[in-house]
This record gives sequence, C-alpha cells and structure tokens, in this order.
Amino acid sequence: MRDLFDKIYKDKGPLGKWADQAEGYFVFPKLEGPISNRMKFQGREVITWSINDYLGLANMDEVRKVDAEAAASYGSAYPMGARMMSGHTDLHEQLQNELAAFVDKEAAYLLNFGYQGMVSTIDALVSKDDVIVYDVDAHACIIDGVRLHQGKRFTYKHNDLESIEKNLMRATKMAEKTGGGILLISEGVFGMRGEQGRLKEIAALKEKYNFRLFVDDAHGFGTLGKTGAGAGEEQGVQDQIDVYFATFAKSMASTGAFIAADQEIIDYLKYNLRSQMFAKSLQMQLVVGALKRLDMIRTMPELREKLWENVRALQNGLKDRGFDIGTTQSCVTPVYLKGSIPEAMALVKDLRENHGVFCSIVVYPVIPKGLILLRLIPTATHTLQDVEETLEAFSSIRERLENGTYKRMSAALIEAMGE
Repeated sequence: MRDLFDKIYKDKGPLGKWADQAEGYFVFPKLEGPISNRMKFQGREVITWSINDYLGLANMDEVRKVDAEAAASYGSAYPMGARMMSGHTDLHEQLQNELAAFVDKEAAYLLNFGYQGMVSTIDALVSKDDVIVYDVDAHACIIDGVRLHQGKRFTYKHNDLESIEKNLMRATKMAEKTGGGILLISEGVFGMRGEQGRLKEIAALKEKYNFRLFVDDAHGFGTLGKTGAGAGEEQGVQDQIDVYFATFAKSMASTGAFIAADQEIIDYLKYNLRSQMFAKSLQMQLVVGALKRLDMIRTMPELREKLWENVRALQNGLKDRGFDIGTTQSCVTPVYLKGSIPEAMALVKDLRENHGVFCSIVVYPVIPKGLILLRLIPTATHTLQDVEETLEAFSSIRERLENGTYKRMSAALIEAMGE
C-alpha cells in the first residue's frame, strides 16, 4: 500500500507543475487599489480586464456608503445561525421577493455562495432514478454538482442542438426504465467563450421531450435583456426556464447568489438545500448591499448602456484588427491565439510589464493544447481610451508571438522545467 500523499509529491498536476514560475504573477496575482478600470499590479498601473464588476457598482460612492452603514448597523456576524434556525429576517425575504419579481419568477431563495449553491441545488433537484443532461463546457460548479448525482448523466457537445436532442433521447429511455425524470442544465452565458446557451432552442424541445430546464445565468444577470434580467429575457424564454440561478459576484459586485422558480419549487428547495440548511445565513450587510445594487440595476439603465458601449468598442476593434474572438454573444471577450504555455507566460508578462494591460490567461488543460486564451471582461467603468490602448497592445503582442520572440524568450523556461 502506498502513502496517500505519494501522488502529491510526484505529480503536481498540469497547472501545479508550473507553480514555481507562475505563482504570484500568472496565477494568484495581487491586484491592488480601489476596484476600477485601472488598478496597481506589482507597483505599476494597469488597465484591468479581469474584474467581473460589469456595471461598475463595486466602488461607487453610494454603494460603499450603504455597505458601510449596514456594517455599522449590523456588524459582520448578524444574523447568527442558519435560516431555518435563527438566521431568518424580513430583509432576507424582501430581497428574495424583489429578485423574483425582477427575473419574472414566482419566488426566489438566497444562497450564501454561487458555487456552493449550484452544487447543492443540483443535489436537491435530482434523486438516483433521475437523469441529468448538461453541456460539456459547463462551469466547474455544475460539474461538481453533477458529480454528486448517483444516477445517470449525459453530456452534450457544447451548444450543439443535434447532440442535445440525441442525449435527451438517451435520457428519456433511461428515465423510462428507472421511473425518474430529466434535468437539463445549461448556462445563460458560458464564462470562457462568452457564447449564450441556446436556451430558446432547448426550450422548444420541451414539446418533444419531458424535461426540466435549469439555467446558470451568472454572466447574463444584469447584462443581458431589455431590463437586465438575463439570457432568458434576452432570448424571450424566461418563462420556459424552470429553475433560474444567478450570482451576486458579477453584476452585483458582491457575495451571494439566488435561485428563482415557481413558489412550490422554491418551497421544496429551501427545505432540502443542504448547503443552506446547515450553514450560517447570508450576513445582513450583504443582504442590505444587494438590495441597493438590485435597485440600481433596475433604475439605472445607463450603467448597462455604458457597459455595452465599451463591449462593442472592444469587440469590434479586435475583429477589425483580425483577432479571433470566437462567437461571443455577451460581454465576455475571448481572444484566441496559438502558442505553448511558456510562450503564453512570456506574452502575458510583456503585456503587463510593457503595455500596462492586465487580463486573464487560460491555457491547457482548460482549453486544448497549443491554444492561448486571453479573456477580457469589459465594464461600465472602462473608457474608450482604455480600449484603444489595449487594442494597440494586442497588436504588438500578436506580432511578437508570430515572429517567434516569445518562443525564444520561453526557451530558458522550457529548459529549466525539463520539458
């Protein structure tokens, strides 16, 4: 028998093996200063494209004032205990009611964290006889929720209607054998590619197949739709989404999340969501802050308009310069380049050190080998000058990638790693 930790000592994993070179710079970086379009990284000012503060609420004076007043009034502990025992308040109920109304559902329920809440909601919705069908590119929180499922699950090719229907047919046959039901899970917006889930087409399949639709709209809530109610509103099928999920960590610039559905579904979930039944209630300062943020999303459409002005300027500018940004249909702006992990490190260092541009870098195993994905998140706080400087920087780094500069710069790193 081997020591449990042997695998840890011998294999750090596909990302972990780069830790000595990457940690503190490429991964676990430290951005400093007020959350904004420009922050400090290792003492230098950089244009920040890695902050999910879509509407620019995080550092607004009126938002910070409400947060500070709530903290002064309630402290950081109140209420103590889980909602079912001692952590329930009128303000929790008010926020739930306002969220439900905003996304056009009968009821809503607060979650302490998006990731934890998603995992627990999937667990509560299905039993061992039920079948889950989900997108292969689903977020990690969905994948981890599905892993808890003791029954059958099928993945379909990303946003592929033929694959979706094929797997619904498989799921139907399985459910008929087990006597269970079918839960189909999609994202409203896929956070890496920026593509919207094909919710309208999936909803239309309800005419042929008996399933319930669960949508994770973390990146759509607050950014898409006429009122900002998300991808379902954008595609005109909000009423066909059986369980709607969104997080406060994106447009709301806070902590927490919620689910929304018919009243009877929410009544069931609030008594069966283990992550909420056995965890401390969402603290009051976050609840009060979320009420303020939601009100601003409802009453200040100019924030969303400014966001989309910046999105269009950035995405159109990249396309005009010949960059591959995939088929994004949202604010998420991916830029696909070809290169190795060491080349990606050299490229990003150049981008940050010499051009003052900070964006997220994604490499294998999150995306296929040989690809580099630079993901940019435009916000309402960005300026057109930020966009122009970034476009100039990207043109420069592409030229250096294509002429082999980064390959030569990374040779020493490859040799040091013994690759």
